[in-house]
Amino acid sequence: MSFPLLTATAVLPAIGAIATAAVPATKRTAAKWLALLVSVATLVLAVVVLVRFDPDGDRYQLTESHAWIADFGVRYELGVDGIGVALIALTALLIPFVILAGWHDADPLETGSRRWRPTQGFFALILAVEAMVIISFEATDVFLFYVFFEAMLIPMYFLIGGFGDRAHQHGEKAAATQRSYAAVKFLLYNLAGGLVMLAAVIGLYVVAGNFSLTEIAEARANGSLEMSTSTERWLFLGFFLAFAVKAPMWPLHTWLPNAMQESTTPVAVLITAVVDKVGTFAMLRFCLQLFPEASKWAAPVIMVLAVISIIYGALLAVGQRDIKRLIAYASISHFGFIIMGIFAMTSQGQSGATLYMVNHGISTAVLLLVAGFLISRRGSRLIADYGGVQKVAPVLAGTFLIGGLATLSLPGLAPFVSEFLVLVGTFTRYPVIGIIATFGIVLAALYTLVLYQRTMTGPLRPELARMPDLRVREIAVAAPLIVLLVFLGVYPKPVTDIVNPAVKQTMSDVQQKDPQPEVEAAK
Repeated sequence: MSFPLLTATAVLPAIGAIATAAVPATKRTAAKWLALLVSVATLVLAVVVLVRFDPDGDRYQLTESHAWIADFGVRYELGVDGIGVALIALTALLIPFVILAGWHDADPLETGSRRWRPTQGFFALILAVEAMVIISFEATDVFLFYVFFEAMLIPMYFLIGGFGDRAHQHGEKAAATQRSYAAVKFLLYNLAGGLVMLAAVIGLYVVAGNFSLTEIAEARANGSLEMSTSTERWLFLGFFLAFAVKAPMWPLHTWLPNAMQESTTPVAVLITAVVDKVGTFAMLRFCLQLFPEASKWAAPVIMVLAVISIIYGALLAVGQRDIKRLIAYASISHFGFIIMGIFAMTSQGQSGATLYMVNHGISTAVLLLVAGFLISRRGSRLIADYGGVQKVAPVLAGTFLIGGLATLSLPGLAPFVSEFLVLVGTFTRYPVIGIIATFGIVLAALYTLVLYQRTMTGPLRPELARMPDLRVREIAVAAPLIVLLVFLGVYPKPVTDIVNPAVKQTMSDVQQKDPQPEVEAAK
């Protein structure tokens, strides 16, 4: 039997989480280094998966299949396509930077309180989330996917509620209340979507007799599995609702700003750059592949909701006074672009959406992490408490600017290519929606440049006169991600070569072809 590479990629951070949690309480630094080493080793395994994956080979590769709950047709089935490989690589890449950025976020409080933060638990929970996200990208058994889709909520709940942002303006008691509210809201929204999905998963089993994604999709394609129109639509809606909450898409998005605002910055990155990608990934893998006709039926409505997300998120970002809430609403707008690209049902749109997942993860990580470094220095998330930072911390200001320019999709940085592909793919099938969505780009320029102007330029506030610039550890976090933003901005081919074959297969699943441009014959 060949080495179970996919299992190893998910199990390693899970074992690392247990080992980190077991480190003695007095050995906080050892726990940090252990978590970092495990995350780097997971990245090495993800690179091996990436190297061994053949874009021109079978749809699902490196497959594993074992009996699990045989009486109910549940199997432990793993396999990756180009989209899954790209997102596993993104996840494994970001986690070491998340750990480095949060190196001191779970240290003992320095406010005179005797309460100690469980440092080991903080880093163990991050590794646990990584393990569950990775196996979600690998699972080709619907029930197996559902288990980890829901299970990841538990460590995220404790990360949000137990390790809040120290830059709180209303004291420790109020901060604890706000953290609890954000954590419970996150959990309830996602659990509600998950319960609806559970009903749909059971319904799918009743119709298909098993949970294997590949077997059900093949049976749908060859006509051996018949599903009535109403049944398919109801099952689709059950799956899509859960994914739309996770994504997050308007109007199911309201948990995100609270969760990101009250979380530590590395946990906020974990939410929007890693965990939320499971929702958009699942739309491609499960909604379109299992329910192709229902996906086409629902596409016009989803496109409208997506473009509302784009404009709504961008407008609310413009009016925010809190740095992290601004980035949260910007992410809602960006996820609108991703969902719009998926359901435009064009190869350009879906390639752009997949590339956008990767690029958004990198660009948001840069912006959020540097914003976190800024907030930790001043002890405030309020934009009004800053001004003239570039005079005393030019490296911090420069990295913050690059992250902001990536967020507004400046040509030459990675998100531009993906956003351009999404808009082109949308315009060819839904021209009006494509035109409206372009206003999101204008608004992105507005909220990004206003944020930079108010925090980094202008007169230097006296209380910021001694603000230190980025330290070596912080530069080590930001610099590689910025290099990657520039590289993928000028040369996205390594990613598109991996994801495009998977996109073509998804287009084949829904039996859609790209609209042909209308060109008048030359006279």
